[in-house]
Order: sequence, then C-alpha cells, then structure tokens
Amino acid sequence: MKGFVVGGTHSGVGKTSVTVGLLAALSRRGLAVQPFKVGPDFIDPSHHTLAAGRRSRNLDGWMLSREANVEIYARSASSADVCVVEGVMGLFDGRDGRTEDGSAAQMAKWLGLPVVLVVDASALARSAGAVVKGYSEFDPDLRVAGVVFNRIGGDIHLQMLRDAVASAGSVDVLGGIGNDDAARLPERHLGLVMPDADRTASWITRMADLVEASLDLDRLLEIAAETTAATSPVAFPQPRVRIGVPRDEAFCFYYEDNLDLLRRAGAEIVEFSALRDRLPEDLDGLYIGGGYPELLAAELSANEGLLAGIRAFVSSGRPVYGECGGLMYLGRGIEDAEGVRHPLVGALDLWTKLTNKLTLSYVEVEMYDAGVFPSGSKARGHLFHYSDMTNDVAEDRTYRVVPSYGDPFEEGFRTKSVLASYVHLHFASEPALASGFVAACERAASRV
Repeated sequence: MKGFVVGGTHSGVGKTSVTVGLLAALSRRGLAVQPFKVGPDFIDPSHHTLAAGRRSRNLDGWMLSREANVEIYARSASSADVCVVEGVMGLFDGRDGRTEDGSAAQMAKWLGLPVVLVVDASALARSAGAVVKGYSEFDPDLRVAGVVFNRIGGDIHLQMLRDAVASAGSVDVLGGIGNDDAARLPERHLGLVMPDADRTASWITRMADLVEASLDLDRLLEIAAETTAATSPVAFPQPRVRIGVPRDEAFCFYYEDNLDLLRRAGAEIVEFSALRDRLPEDLDGLYIGGGYPELLAAELSANEGLLAGIRAFVSSGRPVYGECGGLMYLGRGIEDAEGVRHPLVGALDLWTKLTNKLTLSYVEVEMYDAGVFPSGSKARGHLFHYSDMTNDVAEDRTYRVVPSYGDPFEEGFRTKSVLASYVHLHFASEPALASGFVAACERAASRV
C-alpha cells in the first residue's frame, strides 16, 4: 500500500481539484484508492467519495490524538492500494500561528507520508523555485517529494517553472495543469457546493482527464511512501438499537467515523431524507447533523409528515441529538434571506436565520447533564456557521465551550431528551460519546 499527502502553499491553489483528479485517475488504473481529508471539513470528502468510489475519512491533528488518527488511517487503508490525503489550507497552517497542531504537515509526519505540493503558478516564473525551496526546507522532518503546478500558461511556462525548481533544490516536478473553466466548481457560503450528480460527474471526469494528460502518475506512485496497514476493518456487533440519520441535500455534514463509532457501540444507522421521506419505523434515537437547511427551509417545512413524526418521537422521550443544521431544524423554524419564516420541528424554543458573519473555530467542550452524552465528558469539535439565533434561548445549557480564540461560553441546549448545539463534535475525541448515546437509546427503548 502506498500513500501521499496533497498539500498547498495556501487556500485556493486548487488542492481539492487536483486531489479529485488524482483519485479518479488512479482509480481508472484499477487501483483501490482510499481518500482522506485533513481538518474539519465535510464538503471536500463528499467529492472525494464520488471520485474514488470509497468513503473519504477525516483526519485531524487537533481534534484527535495521534493514535486515533493513525488508527483511522490504518483501518480505512487496509483494503486499499493507494491512499491520498488532502491537506487543509496551506501546508503548515493549523490551529494557530505558533504550532503545527491540525496542519497537513503534522499529519504527513504522523503517518510517515511524503507531500505533493500544489502551487498556483498563474503569476510565477523563477520565483517558483524560491517558493518550493522554502516549503521543502521549512521543516527538516517533513519530506516534500513532488510539486504540481496549477493554472500554468502553457508548455513554455511549465519549462520555466521546472528550471526554477531544478536550480533551487531536488523536488520532483510532476507536471502542470493549465487554466480550464471546466475544472472549477462554484462555491457558496460554507465552501464548495455539495456534489450534484451531473455537474460533479462531469467535473470529476474533466479533472481526471487533465491529471492523466498533465502529470507523471508513474513517478508519483514511485515517490509515494509504502506503508503497511496495522489493522483490519472493524466487524460491527449485532445492533441493539436503531438510530435514524437524515442524509440528503439538507443534512450532509457527518464525520464518517462518528457513524462508525455508533455502529461499533451497537447501533444500526438508518438513513433517510428529511426532504422526501417519512420517519422510519422502530427508531430508538435520532442524530441530525449539519448541512444546508437554511437554503432548503421551505422544502423542509413542506414535509409535514416527517415533522409530525419527529415531534411525536420527541414527545416519546427517545434521544435526539442535533448539531449545527440539526439545531436549526429542531428549533421553531428558519427565517430565510427574504425574511420569510418557515416552521420546523419546534422542539427547541428558538428561531435561526442566515447572517453575513462567519463563526469559525476549533472548540473543546465539557458536558454536564447533557442527557444523551455522559456528564463530565470532554470532547473536541469545531464551529463553522453563518446562521445565528434570533432570540434568547430558554432551554438549559449543558456545554461549557472553550474556543481556540476568545472567551469560553455556555451552549449545548437541552430540553428533556433533546440535545442540540452549533458544535460539530468528533466522537473519536471522546469514545464515551458514541457508547453513551447508544446507552441512552437503550434506556429509552426499555421505557417505551
């Protein structure tokens, strides 16, 4: 098994496009390609999954321990030929400006993988040599083994870039990808748009074509690190509870390992659409993740059968956990950009609306009397939202949230068996979360 990290000099250089192209191009060779994403990101992994045909996994050097990251990597890679890890932001960017915590560079070192550096060359010539030399020598413990130049002007430009790198060091230039409008995906307020069947398929095909025509894949596979997976895929136990998980265009932000940890704790995950379906039968709990409910509020509100089913489920006392978009959905409703209010579940006495202010931070959460999770649990996660609440919330606050920057605050709104928060928790940061949620579902099932 081989692997490498795709890093960038900074955000916006085309890491995701190059990664998707590599995933699809290597898959065309008949290789089993396992994708990963460094950092708290749900959108890029969804594109990875379509390009590789395998679920992408998140790795994170701040939210998770080194051991947890290595375990996730080894377990997911156990049946793969090649592992491709997309970095986050710039290669050395992470939680703060002082340490490497949370960075792609840190993850490459933890996993023993070389880095393929993506450089936006649209305004570079000989200076590219200085850029690559700086990145390759900044951390002597990191191996920058190859470089991909993106947005090149043509063959002559690429040769200038090759000469510049050759004069400054020994990093392999794997090729250059030209400007191509078909190689760009549109963005919206939380990043790249989520996959759309036709648009995304054509984008992936185009990126794979560009990568095959422009990059030396044989050389890439030569410089990729050979590793041996130290673990086998987990065999899930016989489920004891059924947890419903809405997964569609409105709710699509889930760490894949959160769901696997629930399965390992004894849950069957029952997926359904909040836009089109009714509530599945015989559920013992609900886990409503994040996504784009603010863009689909009217459609969510129109699914009255599901809303009625969830209200009855809440009244039965069975556990319900919502994060970010899930919090919005469990509230009284969402106010859209035109000021129209769309009623939703109403389990929490709050309204939300989209704003122009981004809330973005790693956070550490201490829980007390949170209901679905054990009291005293300490977990890590992140905040990433443009919406906000329009009224003061009367429900109990059961989280003490400590952000990377700024003052601690109280959050984690609970009413009876419902817990909701803007925090996206990573269950692997505190394994008691998954087992505690399953245990709460079992207790509730015994009373129904």
